[in-house]
Order: sequence, then C-alpha cells, then structure tokens
Amino acid sequence: MLTTAYTVLMMGPQGGQGQSPYFSLIFILLLIAVFYFFMIRPQMKKQKEQSKFKESIQKGDKVVTIGGIHGKIVEITDKTFVIEVEGGMKIKIEKSAVSLESTLAAYKKS
Repeated sequence: MLTTAYTVLMMGPQGGQGQSPYFSLIFILLLIAVFYFFMIRPQMKKQKEQSKFKESIQKGDKVVTIGGIHGKIVEITDKTFVIEVEGGMKIKIEKSAVSLESTLAAYKKS
C-alpha cells in the first residue's frame, strides 16, 4: 500500500506535463526532516540527559540499576560505582548500569 501511494505521488500531474525534478528532492528532504525531529533528536537529548545524570551522582545518592537493584552509592571511581544494598552488602557496578528513568520513578528525584 505504501508503495502504491508513493508511486501515485511520484507520478505527478497527468496530461502531458512532465514531473517536476524538485518534487522528488523536496519529498526526500521532508522525510529526512521528519526522521530527524521525531526520532534522532529526541534520542540524542535522552542520551545527553542520561550522561549528565551519571556525572552528577554523588556519594549517598539512591539509585536503581537497569537490572532493578536498588542501592545507595558509597564509592565512585572513573567507570564504576560501589552501591550498598539492603543488609549491608556492597556491589560494584558499571556506571552504565545506572538508569535515570528507573531512579526517577523509584525515588521521585528532581
């Protein structure tokens, strides 16, 4: 169905008139703009917020990992966190394992 609609759009006006060479170019540019504004740009913004969140974490902050582990930060290194979970156990995790969305949902942090 999409192919049919595309074919009809690309055929252009009938009756001896030739198709405008600019129509195809405008259509492709419009598709690129739609993909950028609705898919690429929001994803880049989300990645930027996630990295900003990871850099702002300090000792004593409560976090949730992407695996669902809740804990409190007790030590920070370049690439890892050590979190303390219930019962006093300490777990070393990668910084990439901390989730912004899960942490915000669990602790209502602003």
